[in-house]
Amino acid sequence: MQRQFSVFLLRWALNSLGLWIAVRIFGDGYNDQALQAGFWAFVLAGLIFSLVNAVLRPLLIILSLPAILLTLGLFTLVVNGIMVYISLALAPHLHMTFGYSILTGIVLSLINYIVSSVLELRYVKSRRNNS
Repeated sequence: MQRQFSVFLLRWALNSLGLWIAVRIFGDGYNDQALQAGFWAFVLAGLIFSLVNAVLRPLLIILSLPAILLTLGLFTLVVNGIMVYISLALAPHLHMTFGYSILTGIVLSLINYIVSSVLELRYVKSRRNNS
C-alpha cells in the first residue's frame, strides 16, 4: 500500500511537471491569473490529471476499444488527449485546444512510460536482492 501511494505521489509530481512543460511548449495555456497562481495551478492540474487518468481512462479505453483495434492502437493518442482536455477544463486558470491536448497527452504518456519502466526495474532488482 505504501509503495502504491509513493508511486501515485511520484506520478502526480511528474504529471504536474509534464503539464507545465507542455503548456509552455504548446502555449495558449496561460492567462493573467495563471501567471500569478503558477506553481499551484500546475500542482492542482497534475492532481486532477492523475485522478482523471486513474478513474476515467480505463472506462474510456473499454468504450473506445473498437476504434483502438481498427486504428491499430493509434486511437489511444486521442484518448490521452481527451484525458488532458478534461483535466485542464477542470483545472482553474488553464486551458488548451484539443489538438494541443493530444500533443500534451503524448508528452505525458512518454513521462509515465519512463517512470513505470524505472519503477518496475527497481522493484525487480529489490525483489531479486531479497531472495
